[in-house]
This record gives sequence, structure tokens and C-alpha cells, in this order.
Amino acid sequence: MNETGILGMENISAPIKFYRFEKSGHSHKVQLFLSLLGLPTENIDVDLLGGEQRTPAFLKMNPFGTVPVIQDGAVTVADSHAILVYLALTYADETWYPRDPQQAAQVQRWLSVSAGMLAFGPCAARLITVFGVEFNPQEVIARAHALLSVMEREVSERPFLTGDVPTIADVANYAYVAHAPEGNVSLADYPHVRAWLARIEALPGFVPMPGTAIGLVA
Repeated sequence: MNETGILGMENISAPIKFYRFEKSGHSHKVQLFLSLLGLPTENIDVDLLGGEQRTPAFLKMNPFGTVPVIQDGAVTVADSHAILVYLALTYADETWYPRDPQQAAQVQRWLSVSAGMLAFGPCAARLITVFGVEFNPQEVIARAHALLSVMEREVSERPFLTGDVPTIADVANYAYVAHAPEGNVSLADYPHVRAWLARIEALPGFVPMPGTAIGLVA
């Protein structure tokens, strides 16, 4: 592996086409990992508000009509977590997605958290304030704090979600936790979570997700 974290540049024949929406935390997961790995990327912004994700051309890539999607040569992969796994197995060393069964299970656990409690907690709270989605604020904010309380305990015991080094579990959970205050979810009571966010932000190649001046950061 070279200093960028890529196993072999010879595997890359052209930039990876990355279909994204900049204010989507799901898109940011992929953008962050692409950048951490130093992979050449062609960013293609999808006009979600204009319905571009429902056009026949986009639905051919992802029948569910959601971002992100990547095209790596002849390979098309949709869904942020599926993309993280693909990139890790194709271009990264095993620290990002361990092959050891027990370690891999710990990473999968946090991918499930990202798709579950994170999506229906901090992510949903942010959807209310940023995009006007009609969720119950009290319910989603309560779920967010339940998740953050668990994360606070776990990252008080280790630098990253599954151990001493970052994995795609950290990449998957970063954006919606970092931007939780946009959804009126305070991080003030979670110093270990804030320290975990800072450790991710200190990684070489880190790129932030654009913020929105709304909620607690208005």
C-alpha cells in the first residue's frame, strides 16, 4: 500500500464517477472515503429537488432513485454502505474493512447503526430543519440522544468506533453525527463523541460536508 492508502493505482483506469447531492450525509460518506483513499473522482451533482433521480437514465443506475451512486469503469454500485464496502475491498487495505470475522462483525454492527438509529435519529432530525420533512421532532431527537449516549460510552474506551484505527464504520457514521446540531440535537453533553469527530477530521484527506445555518447553529 502507498501513503494514500490505495492498494494499487494500476487498478484505476479512469476517475470514479460519483453521483451525489452535496448536502446529503449519505453522499458525504462516499465522498469522504474517496478522499481518504486519494482516489481520482469525477463528481456529478444530481438535482434531487428537480427530480433528476427519477429520470430513466438515473433509475437505470439505481432503481430506488437515491444517491449516492458510483460508476467505476464497468461497475455500478448504489447505496452508501454498499459503496463503502466495494471501495474498501477494491482499493483499501484491510484496516478499513477487516477480514477477521469478529472484527468484520464489529464494523457491520456500526454500519447497521448508521442505517438504523442514525438514519432515524440525527439524520431524521436534520431532515426536518434543512429539508422540511414532516417527522415528529420530539421522537427523532430522543432517538438521536439515545444513540449518542451509547456512542459516548463506546468511544470513551477507544479512539474509533471499533478499535484503535478508523474503519468504514467511522466513515459511515461521521456526517450525521457531526451535523446533528443542524437538527436541534446538541452535542454538548458528549465530549468523547466530539473528540471522536475531531479525530476523523484530523485524518489526511478529510473533507467536510457543507453546513447549513439552521437549528442550533443558526
